[in-house]
Amino acid sequence: MAEDYYQILGVKKDASDDKIKKAYRKLAMKYHPDHAKGDKSAEEKFKKISEAYAVLSDKKKRKEYDTFGSEGFRQRFSQEDIFRGFDFNDVFREFGFGGRGGGARFSFGGGGSPFNFGGGRHQQGQVKGSDLVYELPLTLQEVAAGVSKVISFEHEGHSENLTVKIPKGLTAGKKLRLAGKGAPSPYGGPAGDLYIKSRVLNDPVFSAEKYDLYLSQELKISELLLGATISVPTIEGRQLSLKIPAGTKPGTKMRLAGHGLPAMKGGKKGDLYVRVQVKIPKHLSDEQRKLVEKLAAAGL
Repeated sequence: MAEDYYQILGVKKDASDDKIKKAYRKLAMKYHPDHAKGDKSAEEKFKKISEAYAVLSDKKKRKEYDTFGSEGFRQRFSQEDIFRGFDFNDVFREFGFGGRGGGARFSFGGGGSPFNFGGGRHQQGQVKGSDLVYELPLTLQEVAAGVSKVISFEHEGHSENLTVKIPKGLTAGKKLRLAGKGAPSPYGGPAGDLYIKSRVLNDPVFSAEKYDLYLSQELKISELLLGATISVPTIEGRQLSLKIPAGTKPGTKMRLAGHGLPAMKGGKKGDLYVRVQVKIPKHLSDEQRKLVEKLAAAGL
């Protein structure tokens, strides 16, 4: 459960900006690494109070926090979002820690904590640009075989076309990282990364659950009763033979091992599952009706 920023600073929810600033200053003086050298718990406390102040001192972020609460806010804002626009230099200069924030260094470093306590000077160039996410629609066939795609996106103020090689197994929700293709750093540091996120399109034959594939196959009543050998399509376009035992019930799920989607790492494939359904004709010929009546009379 996310911690409450007001409780962290020890103020009420209706506290004024001035009270919030005073509360942060008091706690910052106590827990700043220059004052509590070597105390790891103090460093963690300082991170928390600084995060709370970064949100509650910003009118827009505070309104979002009050609207959605602790849990909802953290679902909508990454830690990089929380500290974006928060100038530590000005804060520490105002609170008397010196123009460079004492021995604290701050770096977003790919979306994690912006704090890195290890001595040295504050280096704005270490602040990384924001990561970007590009949602790429893929067919199941493209996920199975891999594909090259040309994508268009905004990068450093201009439109850029990029040819991306999509590996096999980029199933729904998985991401491919392209280093340095994200948003530029506001302080001249390295650009963020671009993540290609897979969105798998609906397929008329197959459905997917992770690396396993599913399809439905309709059989005649006689095939279910007497048994049959049927042809089953694969995602690669081949046909496999599947033996249906006599007396198979409608809804039975039969497995063809290793004929699903490949994993991105290792290449191991999921399985293909065939759901057996019964094909009921809407209309019967006179001959068919007579035969069914005979079966009914025989107890079937």
